[in-house]
Amino acid sequence: MAEPGSGGVRLDRWLWAARFFKSRAQAKQAVAAGHVELNGRRAKPAKEVVPGDALGIRRGFAKRLVVVQAVDEQRRNATFAQTLYEETEESIRARGTEATARRLQRAGLAVPDTKPDRRARQAIKRLKQYKV
Repeated sequence: MAEPGSGGVRLDRWLWAARFFKSRAQAKQAVAAGHVELNGRRAKPAKEVVPGDALGIRRGFAKRLVVVQAVDEQRRNATFAQTLYEETEESIRARGTEATARRLQRAGLAVPDTKPDRRARQAIKRLKQYKV
């Protein structure tokens, strides 16, 4: 766990230890870009994280809302990393419904078996030029 006498761990280091990012550099970049919120506010990578803090972590389409259960500076196995946080129920539900919506959107798109003919290419060109 964290060093004795200290209350928390740097945000970028905790995100790396909890296995949200593969490297500390990626975690630091995500925090600096505003993809991570600490207690509802943007934070800097060096901000201290303590148990009980709420984090909003956005990666791609998925946004997770987690509550910090423990802090650790070392990256360990995935089973241990899952004990460092607990994802909220509404976050799990929201990610599920969003994934289902994306899956249904993709279901309507089919890759054609052949190259488009001249008429289809012209239609595609008109669609690309269309401004909303």
